[in-house]
Amino acid sequence: MGTRLRRGVLTAAVCAAAAVATVASTTQAAATPVYPPLPADPFYRVVAQADASAPGDVLGIRRMPTPPGIVGADTWQISFRSTNSQGHPITAVTTVFAPVGKAPDGPLLSFQHVINALGPQCAPSQTLWTTDPNLAVREAVGLNVALQRGWTVAIPDHLGPTSAYGAAKLGGQITLDGIRAVQRAAELQVANSPVTLAGYSGGGMATGWAAALAPSYAPELNIVGAAMGGVPMNLRKMADGIGTEPHPVFGLAFAAALGLEREYPDRINLTGQLTPAGLAMRDGLTAACTNDILRIGAGGSLPQVSPISRLTDEPGALAVVDENSLELFPGVPDMPIFEWHSPTDALIPVDSIVATLARYCAAGARVQSLETPTPDHMSAAVLGLGQALDFLNKRFAGEDTPSTC
Repeated sequence: MGTRLRRGVLTAAVCAAAAVATVASTTQAAATPVYPPLPADPFYRVVAQADASAPGDVLGIRRMPTPPGIVGADTWQISFRSTNSQGHPITAVTTVFAPVGKAPDGPLLSFQHVINALGPQCAPSQTLWTTDPNLAVREAVGLNVALQRGWTVAIPDHLGPTSAYGAAKLGGQITLDGIRAVQRAAELQVANSPVTLAGYSGGGMATGWAAALAPSYAPELNIVGAAMGGVPMNLRKMADGIGTEPHPVFGLAFAAALGLEREYPDRINLTGQLTPAGLAMRDGLTAACTNDILRIGAGGSLPQVSPISRLTDEPGALAVVDENSLELFPGVPDMPIFEWHSPTDALIPVDSIVATLARYCAAGARVQSLETPTPDHMSAAVLGLGQALDFLNKRFAGEDTPSTC
């Protein structure tokens, strides 16, 4: 499956995941999710240090060979302390490209890549070096544009150590703590750098959450702008449109529901309500990446995996869905925002984007919104990229940007 198609189904997966989550009630005992094995690399396993550290503290740093396709950069990886949705310490990882010969305290971009997966081996800190064409990161051209401008680029594994696919707020927290860690690493010389955020679709969701959380979660960061596109902003509303018929990307939906259960095991009990077919699908997806998830779940449906074949009003699961819906989060970004989307995007509720941006504008945020002249989700990503880069460049230069409020 092509990269654009694989990314295009992300929001459909998040949508269906919200639907699956609502039937996975916690009216019985707490769930016992199945977690993927951590990588054997001890760099990912510094949990004891995380317990005694503050969010964003560096737990480990190492040089890495620069991946194929990246030009003129030194490459580093940082393991750092972050916080999960229960408020507990976790270890996360970010990969950093620093332009060779860059000026100290030059611009720092945190780029949230799309990750459709339940296995940590599917995250950018590993796929940037993969030879598997199904997992390869193909954004090298865009990243090289940033590096040529002298920007340091950080790419966090924003699903966290358990690959909690679907947990959007977690992605925002990991993104912010990743920036803290990069700025605290003396080797990278970005302690006083201006920072921007960028991402599209699932990466835009992590970006949007980081922007909205920053004033309360990481107010010390000098984030001067955030560019986010194609963001799913209301998961409950998306869930309302999901039926019970077989769907070609049901595997991604089911995977995202499993990810939410991993992140909220005492509030979502998916595992305890699965049919034998559902348990078999769960076991096949435990550490799967996109193409295997699609293959295993192709043509699946809610009745296939659970005896509860309709959406319910179970409050615990619905509350989780709402807590991961940016439209319902009261926080407002305190940095200028560039947002872009197709006005006829069929994968995400566009009215939720409009409502969220209107709320930001009413609160005094500076928002520039672009409706791309395209009917679908993924072509919008390409058409808005040039203006997003221009916005980021202006923000690093300290220039004002237009507002469409």
